Amino acid sequence: MGSAPQNTNLHVVLLFLDGVGIGKNDGEINPFFCARLPALTRLCGGDLPHIPFKKISTEEADIIAVNATLGISGLPQSGTGQTAIFTGVNGAKKFGRHFGPFPPSVLRKDIAEKNIFHRLKGLGKSVVFANAFPQRFFDYTESGTRRLTVTTLSCQQSGVPLLTAKELQQNEGISADFIRTQWPELGHPGIHPITPKEAGYHLAAISATHDFTLFEYWLTDHAGHSKKMPFAVEVLERFDEFLSGFLESFDPESTLLVLVSDHGNIEDLTTKSHTRNMVPCILVGKDRRKIVNRIKNLTHITPAIVRLFQLP
Repeated sequence: MGSAPQNTNLHVVLLFLDGVGIGKNDGEINPFFCARLPALTRLCGGDLPHIPFKKISTEEADIIAVNATLGISGLPQSGTGQTAIFTGVNGAKKFGRHFGPFPPSVLRKDIAEKNIFHRLKGLGKSVVFANAFPQRFFDYTESGTRRLTVTTLSCQQSGVPLLTAKELQQNEGISADFIRTQWPELGHPGIHPITPKEAGYHLAAISATHDFTLFEYWLTDHAGHSKKMPFAVEVLERFDEFLSGFLESFDPESTLLVLVSDHGNIEDLTTKSHTRNMVPCILVGKDRRKIVNRIKNLTHITPAIVRLFQLP
């Protein structure tokens, strides 16, 4: 008896932004409304999402406001929120509260068995975590630490190799900041700066050779905690240039881009804390209409992507 037919002509890019919520249309506190973000603004039909945004469909994209609180009181955190995104398990409910930045040990079994890399590899799909890591990160993990993010833990437990300076130098990996400026002082003097747009081109090329590609941009959360508007604007404008490069060079006939965040933060610089705001989910490209109505909260991201690959 043969296996069920699968969607073989499909590439999915999951672009994860840490700490990005849908906030007020107020440039005094929300850097989205004083930054120059042409690529993102175009995707959103000329008007960036702001409270009380729910959902919109444009010529290029579907944008959904997604619940990040998961039915739990308190401020959403990265450990449990990212568990929800990358496994489909409501980590906050299972643990009893929001927790972060790393996942609590009680969720490690779910992360090992249900993470998106593991599930897609089980379908015979090629997967890659596109972030490249400096040698000092590998030294840190080899010390036996259990303080790993959901993404790196998922890779470790699913046999997905983390990319190194070698892959970055060959443009087969992406620097967490896009531009590579920190790499020489991290012990890699041979790595030279590039533009965010070039990094976007590289991500599109990486995704074309893998069924599933994940990239994580955490500077947005860092900027939110800083409460510094110029820094937050720079982080968002850098991302927009990266997004522009990706959109210019990816193939929307074969590739789906899924952009999502784990909790709010950068959209409200009046506080260093996370927020309970809804987070954006942006779908661009192939088969986006097949999953747009299936995504209401963070636990729906992984099941929706896995289901797409299972469709004939």
